[in-house]
Amino acid sequence: MERNLALELVRITEAAALAAARENGRGEEMAPERVASQAIVYSFGGIDAVQGEIVVGDPQQVEGDLLAGGSRLGTDGEEVEIAIDPLEGSVSCALGGPNAMSIMALGEAGGFLRCPANTYMEKMATSADGVGVVDLDNSPPENLKLLAEARGCYVEDLTVIILDRPRHDDLIETVRGAGARVKLIPHGDVAAAMAAAREGSGVDMLLGTGGASQGILSAAAIKCMGGFLQGRFALRSQSDRQTLYEAGINDADAKLEIRDMARGNILFAATGVTDGEYLAGVKFFKGGAISHSVVMRSASGTVRLLETHHKFDYKPEY
Repeated sequence: MERNLALELVRITEAAALAAARENGRGEEMAPERVASQAIVYSFGGIDAVQGEIVVGDPQQVEGDLLAGGSRLGTDGEEVEIAIDPLEGSVSCALGGPNAMSIMALGEAGGFLRCPANTYMEKMATSADGVGVVDLDNSPPENLKLLAEARGCYVEDLTVIILDRPRHDDLIETVRGAGARVKLIPHGDVAAAMAAAREGSGVDMLLGTGGASQGILSAAAIKCMGGFLQGRFALRSQSDRQTLYEAGINDADAKLEIRDMARGNILFAATGVTDGEYLAGVKFFKGGAISHSVVMRSASGTVRLLETHHKFDYKPEY
């Protein structure tokens, strides 16, 4: 995959983010994701360099979903695998909340772990100094102590970001009991994982359980960033184990490293829809808008943060 393709990729996430941002705060839960999906399908048609199967699709799949796993985008060019979430944090966007992003990653054949929609994953992420130091098999207090020692600071200096869900009540109390600060977010654990992997973000570690599809997208981003991520499928029932087995995942209890979830050459792009932990959201002004995006390549480890000024002198066709 050529490096110039990365900038084509970010144009697609920009189109999705601009479309979704018009539905920000309007209270219609499905509308932001629907228009973001339409924008991606329309924009991808303008790229003749690649085509491919969506192997990690829209995790909020509904009947007629344009970006469901197994669908295809493009009709010409190099064959790639596609991992996508047209709008992570769709509910947050509909309610005017934080951390909504449009996300897309491209990989070579076999590049992404194929996981069924609506499965869950336990995750832990930090920046590069967590590699070989922390481990998902340790308890949260152990990992916080190890990370603090590696950084030459106190556990009390660390901030852990966690999705605000009832399932995390015990985890939140455990982390606070160890002395660390907790930052609770309503949605957006891809943005949170990326923030944890970025030095100087104010977030030191991501912990907790979220969507497995978002885990794969997080792995793609953090592979490019050179950070640390581990995951493990969180089984809610025997039915989940069977679903994973049918998808070709024989060991549903295995601890997953980045290399298990995102392999080979990866291109990653994301554009903020609402303000979040990693990217600012779309801001409209008279005659246009400003978007904030990131585009990354694993081959070079390049991470580019883009502020793009868009002029609206026409009506989008999607």
